[in-house]
Amino acid sequence: MHDFIKDNNRLFTGKQPEDALKYILEKFKGKIALASSLGLEDQVLTDMVIKIDPEVKIFTLDTGRLFPETIDLIHNTSKRYGIKLEVYFPEHEEVEKMVNDKGINLFYESIENRKECCHIRKVNPLKRAFHGLEAWICGLRSEQSITRAGLQLTEWDEQNQLIKINPLINWTEKMLWDYIKQHKVPYNTLHDNGFPSIGCQPCTRAILAGEDIRAGRWWWENPENKECGLHSR
Repeated sequence: MHDFIKDNNRLFTGKQPEDALKYILEKFKGKIALASSLGLEDQVLTDMVIKIDPEVKIFTLDTGRLFPETIDLIHNTSKRYGIKLEVYFPEHEEVEKMVNDKGINLFYESIENRKECCHIRKVNPLKRAFHGLEAWICGLRSEQSITRAGLQLTEWDEQNQLIKINPLINWTEKMLWDYIKQHKVPYNTLHDNGFPSIGCQPCTRAILAGEDIRAGRWWWENPENKECGLHSR
């Protein structure tokens, strides 16, 4: 498997994302999925993937704390492409215990609390979504934050024991917007109001001019801590 990762990086580095996607979707047909956070990157990938294989599994996570605009985008994306975007929710028993033990907004109190909330609302549902898969596609880009520097096109996801594909690692934000406008891809309207990166509503704010694109995510924490656990490396 590690030889495959090395060969795939060699073959497709510098080429268009669609080239890598065509190859990877065929190789892992029926055993691969696009995990969509409904951000710009994943909306672009949704458009690309569906044009290659309309039957591929595409899923997202509803944490129970999403913006209304994000919920609307789930509907609009499904309607635009004629698909059923699969939605995974956290186990209600886990959420109830966490909230009753530590409060509804526990994540503001400590990094440990915030990571526990992310684990229950995101990481655990993701594991269920991965059942039966051998590979997954996601929209990570190297320029997004210091925690995502050094990404490769194809990596081994040790945490989930899967091949992980990052087709847009070298794309810029401008490239994303150019693609979205050209192909009329639906996107979250919060992007038009100062939200370049959108997660759960209480953990996301609009950014100020000149701030890093991830500055609005968990803004009360240091930059090196700003991951939810879905992309441990």
